[in-house]
Amino acid sequence: MHHPHASDDRHLPSAERDSRPLLAAEARDAAYGFLAGLDPIPSTRTAQNLVLVVSELVTNALRHAGAVTSMRLRADRRSLQITVDDPSPAPPEDRVPDITGRDGGFGWPMIKMLAQKVTVLPGPGGGKTISAVLAR
Repeated sequence: MHHPHASDDRHLPSAERDSRPLLAAEARDAAYGFLAGLDPIPSTRTAQNLVLVVSELVTNALRHAGAVTSMRLRADRRSLQITVDDPSPAPPEDRVPDITGRDGGFGWPMIKMLAQKVTVLPGPGGGKTISAVLAR
């Protein structure tokens, strides 16, 4: 059932969605739901880039920090922001990607390539907060 007032926030200058995904698939689902609620809906390329960055940030947090303590998706007229908090203070490392695909190493360079800006700051509870901004 459609509630006429349920999606009124999409007409405001910004939209936001918070979650705590336990799996990269949950993070991708949240990203798709977030994108579907935006008005206007971003281009397919922008949407794919957002989902890729969300997936990589969450995968990295799960793999290297053991958890995602929160994930925030935010949009304004010019940009899309993804913020992921995890419990580890260790910053992401640039390393040589494993071409066999077993050990990864592709995600962090891809995030930095797709995003206009990436910041890594100390986060709540001694962990870190990684934010990526994509052009809308």
